[in-house]
Amino acid sequence: MSQENENLEESKTEEAVNSQEGGNQEEVTETDPLEAAQAEAAEWKDKYLRAHADFENAKKRLAKDKANAVAYANESFAKDILAVIDSFENALSSMEGANEENTSEVLKKMKEGVTLTYEQLKKVLEKNHIKEIACNGAFDPEVHQAIMQVESDKHKSGDIVQVMQKGYTIKDRVLRPAMVSTAK
Repeated sequence: MSQENENLEESKTEEAVNSQEGGNQEEVTETDPLEAAQAEAAEWKDKYLRAHADFENAKKRLAKDKANAVAYANESFAKDILAVIDSFENALSSMEGANEENTSEVLKKMKEGVTLTYEQLKKVLEKNHIKEIACNGAFDPEVHQAIMQVESDKHKSGDIVQVMQKGYTIKDRVLRPAMVSTAK
């Protein structure tokens, strides 16, 4: 019987060891759901961070669009007023001979009044960030529009020879390109 008791104790010990190992297997399977939950939480956190970044980028883009809308709100007005400036320039150029002695005093005063009005209008345009496009030197298709090409011994090919109509920018945007003739 003592051998039977020993065998019985050994089998109980084996069962205890097996049950503990089985318990360890249960713990391992319990850790898998924990790891899965942690992985899922990390995935959701990543999705949240990406969505938050997308939201912040959209917010910045909208703020920039709003700033542009405010900055260029007067663009239509500015385009309309350019015709007035053109008329003033034409009137002034037609009165070039007004300072000669044979010209009447009335014409001189008229030229002076138009000149003052023209200068005032130019100041208003400058105050509103509307500037004349420079037309000296090489043709730039970003700000100039070539109307025709002419032969010229004084200019290199592609240089601006004559300005037909001045161009203007509002801040960094072309309001109206300068219409020019270029050398062949």
